[in-house]
Amino acid sequence: MKSLYIVDYWVGFPSSEYGGTINVVAKDDNECHDLLLEWRDEYVESFDDRIMANVVKAPRFLIVGEEESRVVDSFVT
Repeated sequence: MKSLYIVDYWVGFPSSEYGGTINVVAKDDNECHDLLLEWRDEYVESFDDRIMANVVKAPRFLIVGEEESRVVDSFVT
């Protein structure tokens, strides 16, 4: 089964100005992390530890039925 993760944006103020959220469909924390690395590959080296920490504490909701793993939507300021 997959879940919808609501992940807080990991780039701190002032770089991100205010923050945001990224919605990801994934089967587990590791897949969610990998999808986020692909989504924002320019931040991989400097923020990798923050990305996983935010994935682990993200609220998640089980999805009924088949759904493709992907970044569904994002709102980042």
